[in-house]
Amino acid sequence: MAEEKPQISNGNSDDTFERDLEEMLEDGPNVNEASSTVLGGTPNRMTSSYPGSGTTSNVPLSSNSHSNGDFVPKSTITQTASSKFETIKEWSMNTYKCTRQFLSERLGKGSKTIDLEMEAQIEALRDTQRKYSRILQLARAMTNHFYHVVQTQRAMGDTFSDLSQKSPELQEEFTTNAESQRALVKNGETLLGALNFFTSSVNTLCNKTMEDTLLTVRQYEVARLEYDAYRTDVDFLSQSQKDSSSVAKLDECRRKFDEHKLKFERLRGDVNIKLKFLEENKVKVMHKQLLLFHNAISAYFSGNEAALDSTLKQFNISLKRPNAEKPSWIEQ
Repeated sequence: MAEEKPQISNGNSDDTFERDLEEMLEDGPNVNEASSTVLGGTPNRMTSSYPGSGTTSNVPLSSNSHSNGDFVPKSTITQTASSKFETIKEWSMNTYKCTRQFLSERLGKGSKTIDLEMEAQIEALRDTQRKYSRILQLARAMTNHFYHVVQTQRAMGDTFSDLSQKSPELQEEFTTNAESQRALVKNGETLLGALNFFTSSVNTLCNKTMEDTLLTVRQYEVARLEYDAYRTDVDFLSQSQKDSSSVAKLDECRRKFDEHKLKFERLRGDVNIKLKFLEENKVKVMHKQLLLFHNAISAYFSGNEAALDSTLKQFNISLKRPNAEKPSWIEQ
């Protein structure tokens, strides 16, 4: 039997290098596992081991434990949460007090601060807005109906004009009616311009000017309810037994009562001012618009074309006729 020759192991030989490489690959992680680890997330430290070495090296991949790199102090988070909690708590208590005051007033058990003169003015304003809204509704309906009348007159004028050319025996009669319909259309468009101006002005007065004042009135009514709610609490705590906790609660309630009192008085002054200016503005606007409405309607139905045109010039109303040419850039 032939004797086997012992193989001399050399650390620098190719065979030794291949064996070491195979051992490293066997000891290392699977390729699929490594790819899933990379896709799933990035570890903070990477551990690598080499065959033949008894040490393990830990390489930090990130110097910050936060993924976005921002450090938020814990005290800041606590302060923010506490501030939100106090805001919600204060809003809840205020809502509870106002609801209790509202129900007690409805049931006739609670006292209510009333300014008789202002309440009468507010009620008169609401009634005026309802009536002006009715005027606006009727004016829009009238304008819409009259617009269709003008369109019908225009169509009739075109039809008469066409028939005057195709019916020689009735040419004069058809021509006369066509001209009269065109004249009615021209005056009708002038009246439509006046009606549109009247409707637009009443709409601004009713839905913008009056509504702005009523918005302040609603804010005033909410402030009045808060004022009475805290006034009731102050009266109740003032009559209760005095101890350390009740005195502190009374002082806090008086502080909030003073704040709502200032707000209530400020809004009451705002309502007084707006009611005064609204009344003056309403008289000026409606005086002009009612005069326009009367003059335009009277001139149109009396057939006075000159008076109708004069009315529009008096109130600086410019018409946009459908067939009119656009002005040049020099005229603009």
